[in-house]
Amino acid sequence: MFMTLRRRAPREPDLPGVRGTLRIDVRTKQLTKRLKPGDIAVIDHQDIDRVSAEALLACKPAAVINAASSITGRYPNLGPEILVNAGVPLVDSVGKDVMLELKDGQSARLDGNTLYVGDVVVAKGTLFDHDIVNAAMTEARAGLAVQLEAFAANTMEYLRRERELLLDGVGVPDIKTVLDGRHALVVVRGYHYKDDLQTLRSYIREYRPILIGVDGGADALLEAGHRPHLIVGDMDSVSDATLRCGAEIVVHAYRDGRAPGLERVRKLGLDSVVFPATGTSEDVAMLLADDKGASLIVTVGTHATLVEFLDKGRSGMASTFLTRLRVGGKLVDAKGVSRLYRSRISNLSLGVMLLVGLFALFVALASTYAGTTMLQLVAARWDDAWSWIVGLFT
Repeated sequence: MFMTLRRRAPREPDLPGVRGTLRIDVRTKQLTKRLKPGDIAVIDHQDIDRVSAEALLACKPAAVINAASSITGRYPNLGPEILVNAGVPLVDSVGKDVMLELKDGQSARLDGNTLYVGDVVVAKGTLFDHDIVNAAMTEARAGLAVQLEAFAANTMEYLRRERELLLDGVGVPDIKTVLDGRHALVVVRGYHYKDDLQTLRSYIREYRPILIGVDGGADALLEAGHRPHLIVGDMDSVSDATLRCGAEIVVHAYRDGRAPGLERVRKLGLDSVVFPATGTSEDVAMLLADDKGASLIVTVGTHATLVEFLDKGRSGMASTFLTRLRVGGKLVDAKGVSRLYRSRISNLSLGVMLLVGLFALFVALASTYAGTTMLQLVAARWDDAWSWIVGLFT
């Protein structure tokens, strides 16, 4: 009697690839707030920048699926290279439909360049590797001149619209926080902000600068153990708890006066000041600090190089370039402060001062009858204590 053997389909755990829960959002910044280790991030992010890539990487996803093109070739954006170097699978250009067809919270499996939900193929794209990223970045660098021309044009347009604000400070609102003659520390949740805040701990403790958090930068200050004095931004990435910390709030509005973040602040029952201006919130924070008399403006997580300006991927970065020219005489990047700044009193100096003080106290006691008696009493007590310790081991 012969039995016909049927080949069994492989069980789900035996199928190749990586598995995880889908987390979907068109805004990468919002997605990272709820992305957990082992999840599969589904984003729609053209030209993934460095900050977004580092934020994704910090969440330790199993993979990243991008509906858009991660490298369009407009400029050499740094994000895809960071993800690939970290070993995170990045599947590119799977199409916009996935943002509508997939559901947040579904279990999925990524095998190579193909994403499955159960046995159904739901997305397919290009799996990035080092060769693909290097080739795309080489092409992007070749076309960088075009982006520089566009950047220059945007810069001139911004200067035309905001020349009164940049040159004369027209439109800067009054605030309660006193910055005149003080250092101001402007914190943006950007490049290496955690490392820079850690490095500046001694500087913050000694100089006590006015702490200005730009949107999520205010959360970063609280996480580092510092309460911000000012929170500046459009209020789209700062937590409610941080808004309630007692800091003065400056809402960044559009030039026509529209301020989407103002309603959120009012719902929390908090007072705020509105600052209408073109450009980014970090520009507004620096212009505010400069106008109110800050003697030095130290920046954390902001953009300092040409590649970083372009990597931000928005025409509004021209405003940051001009703002830096406007406040340049006061502006210092956190990395520069950390390299130049040293605590006025080193640990070695404190140790020497302590030893000198103890020696002076000993000499003073030894020069008087009462002091000599006390020293003899202390010596006798020490002999008793030492004899007791030795007795424990003999």
